[in-house]
Amino acid sequence: MNTKRNIPFSPPDMSEAEIQEVTEALRSGWITTGPKTKEFEHLISLCCQTARNDKDGNPLPTTVCLNSATACMEMALRVLGIGEGDEVIVPAYTYTATASSVCHVGARPVMVDCAPGSFEMDYDKLAAAITERTKAVMPVDLAGIVADYDKVFAAVEAKKHLFRSANDIQRAYGRCIVIDDAAHAFGAMWHGQMCGEIADFTSFSFHAVKNLTTAEGGALTWRGHDGVDDTEVYKQIQLLSLHGQNKDALAKTKLGGWEYDIIGTWYKCNMTDIMAGIGLAQMKRYPEMLRRRRQLIERYNVALEPHGIKVLPHYGNEHSSSGHLYMTRVPGISVEQRNDIIVKMAERGIATNVHYKPLPMMTAYKALGYDIMDFPNAFEQYHNEITLPLHTRLTDEEVDYILSNFIDIITKL
Repeated sequence: MNTKRNIPFSPPDMSEAEIQEVTEALRSGWITTGPKTKEFEHLISLCCQTARNDKDGNPLPTTVCLNSATACMEMALRVLGIGEGDEVIVPAYTYTATASSVCHVGARPVMVDCAPGSFEMDYDKLAAAITERTKAVMPVDLAGIVADYDKVFAAVEAKKHLFRSANDIQRAYGRCIVIDDAAHAFGAMWHGQMCGEIADFTSFSFHAVKNLTTAEGGALTWRGHDGVDDTEVYKQIQLLSLHGQNKDALAKTKLGGWEYDIIGTWYKCNMTDIMAGIGLAQMKRYPEMLRRRRQLIERYNVALEPHGIKVLPHYGNEHSSSGHLYMTRVPGISVEQRNDIIVKMAERGIATNVHYKPLPMMTAYKALGYDIMDFPNAFEQYHNEITLPLHTRLTDEEVDYILSNFIDIITKL
């Protein structure tokens, strides 16, 4: 093997451009939610193709930036009026944020197993899980690959006769609302549409390990729908994310504009201009970052597929992933062997990971009554999964080192 290296799993890709944007924010004296955050929201709307105008040609708000994707999902649920006594369908194979955001609003997460041989939800089981209590469905775009929304919308349309609306916005949809957990998928495309304009609402993460980062942060986008007022959605999320205060700090700087009201005892999860500044710089670099991720994935595929390693279909004629995670499955190994491979890779200076330990295996969800025995396909996907480093700071030489060591270790099992 080559001389031992130190290859981290997913370090942030920062440049002088990000440093300059943050410095500009610091020097401006405006470091909380302000002009950079508003600019970042507008750019996300343009990138996700959700930008639209009112009848007078004025731009409508179709994106709100918050401090995490989890907050985005929770605020979407709250603005939709989903809470106590309601059910929201989520995959069993996901990170906790998908389900915990449902718990935060007092609703019950209803978990659906993977389809056999897939990390995606079993869409037939999704349809079967919809009841009169179901208010929303939250698919996950795992690894940056957009879920099959034709099947998701077919399922909710087929069961729309069961939908019981509890307020005006739910009445406008007249069916289960589709909220995309797209934490991994900013920049992905599916059937000619950008991730962000496919589901009714879409939540993105800009956490430090994500393709595009603001250190911490997230964005919620929504597509137009008859009977849903974009400005009102934006206003309600602003209120929910700023203590129920009816003026943000930017509005209060206007002459004589100090006075405000608190119209609800709500939450604090806004994005700052320092975070948005990082995001603005990352946006300019993002097309090249996506190109590099695709290049790395294709190199991995060419090397690993001849060894029988199962990999994900990141790119195809009708879809393009954001290339967030390189998830592999090693056929014929046990959980213990998988864990041993991870240790051996670490001994050679290569950080790997597992995405994900299914939620029913976690203490918090066991306490809520979930049992992994009810989700055999999720366990089957999990038990031999290993995620290799995939980030835009990787060199070609480091990729060769990762591959040669990974192949060496698995062939010696």
